[in-house]
Amino acid sequence: MPPTLAEVAAVPGLGLRPLTGPLPDAAVAWVAVSELEDPTPFLEGGELVLTTGMRLTPSGAAGYVGRLVARGAAGLGFGVGVLHGEVPPELVAAARDQGLPLLEVPRPTPFIAVGKAVSRMLARERYEDVTRAFQAQRELTRAALDGPGPLVARLARLLGGWALLLDPSGGVREAEPAAARSRAAVLIPDLSRLAPAHHASGTEPERGADVAPPPDSGSGAGSPSSRGRAGGGVASVALSRRGEHVVLHRVGLGGAPRGFLAVGTSEPLPHVAHTIVGAAVALLTLQSETPRTARELRGALAALLLGRPPGSALPGGPFRVLACAAGGEVVLDALESDAAGERCLALPLESRTAVLVPDELTETVLRLLAPHGPIGVSDSLDEAGMRGSGGGPRSPAGGRGAEDALREAEEALAAVARQPGRRVLRHSDLPGQGVLGLLDPALARAFAEALLAPLDAALAASVRAYVAANGQGEAAARALGVHRHTLRARLRKAAGLLGRDLDDPAARAELWIAFAALDRYAR
Repeated sequence: MPPTLAEVAAVPGLGLRPLTGPLPDAAVAWVAVSELEDPTPFLEGGELVLTTGMRLTPSGAAGYVGRLVARGAAGLGFGVGVLHGEVPPELVAAARDQGLPLLEVPRPTPFIAVGKAVSRMLARERYEDVTRAFQAQRELTRAALDGPGPLVARLARLLGGWALLLDPSGGVREAEPAAARSRAAVLIPDLSRLAPAHHASGTEPERGADVAPPPDSGSGAGSPSSRGRAGGGVASVALSRRGEHVVLHRVGLGGAPRGFLAVGTSEPLPHVAHTIVGAAVALLTLQSETPRTARELRGALAALLLGRPPGSALPGGPFRVLACAAGGEVVLDALESDAAGERCLALPLESRTAVLVPDELTETVLRLLAPHGPIGVSDSLDEAGMRGSGGGPRSPAGGRGAEDALREAEEALAAVARQPGRRVLRHSDLPGQGVLGLLDPALARAFAEALLAPLDAALAASVRAYVAANGQGEAAARALGVHRHTLRARLRKAAGLLGRDLDDPAARAELWIAFAALDRYAR
């Protein structure tokens, strides 16, 4: 609030002396110096008028005071020692009679000193308002991270009143305090005034043309005051009824409102409070206006799960799966730092994070994620393979689906984690993957299934571990978590069923190809 007349009179060094009794809490908006008989055409109201009485006559004192009172002047300061040794008694009497605060300004005090003092007080008040608004916006932003409910609750506490977040039909979404819900029904008739004008006219209002907040009070008990948009429509409505002041705002950028925010206080909202409410409306609008990229991405995900083409949100071309050692929050934060991340799907898993990336964005996304830990990269997966993972037809190119791509990425992640200093490893760079690429998928799968068919799950796992350990029984036993004698017994049985000597490197190579083919070309 601007400084009061009493606060101005109390400024040390000015020596202002009240002549009409105790000074009221009238706000001083500015200081105006004038020697005119009628300065009111040049006043707006709320000024402390300073004069030396150059044109003032005893007979004109009452009329002069009356004009200042009618204009809403905060008070009158009369400088003595220039033309008048003291304040004329006729002026003092008129000021007392008409209720105009009158101050004596001593000769040593220049009028400019009074003006500077008021200017400093106004600047301090504006700085305090800006500081309060900035702090309030930070609090609202922090609350908004937890959703609209905490934001509305924080707003009500900052204003010392109540707040309601209503849906487009006037239903209560959030209320603070809970008792404020009962006010919603009374506000519903005024919500229609906040609908954009282009609904009726067929024209779109200008974006960003919201006018300043509503005035500090309504136009009377039960009467609304509203401010609109340059292109028509009403952005906010101020109401004064039942001993409280209410401001309504629409939430949303354009078209049909996403909702409405209503706040109520016992006193009219000062300018800084309107700034705070505006910040809350902006945050609620951001929450309600889902970015188009996010909408399309969710639609594309639904299409993939239903076995339909993903449409325009994701390219119809190939994808890759990244397996990241970093946790989900770290990966999501990194993806959100770049526009490329908007076209990726991230899934936090138990000890890693999987990311589905359009093929052409792979390098960009790797640059975003590599600083946060090792990454394994799958081979390319086409759109048909994506649909195959959701239950539709498998990709004709190798019969791979999204599950296979995830396995490839995880294999690459496991391998790169064993290589200190390396951050990214592609599945195609793993030993042996080039050989598999030379094989016909259907023939390779048929060969592997026929070769390994005699083995049950335990025997197959034992042979796989032995082959992976390059024929080292101790290492294979440790990998399986069994005793070396148990492994040796299993290998003898498997060798008999397969008709192959497992100590022969050629036999182990053949078995490795069989296991790798099953992994890569599983049905």
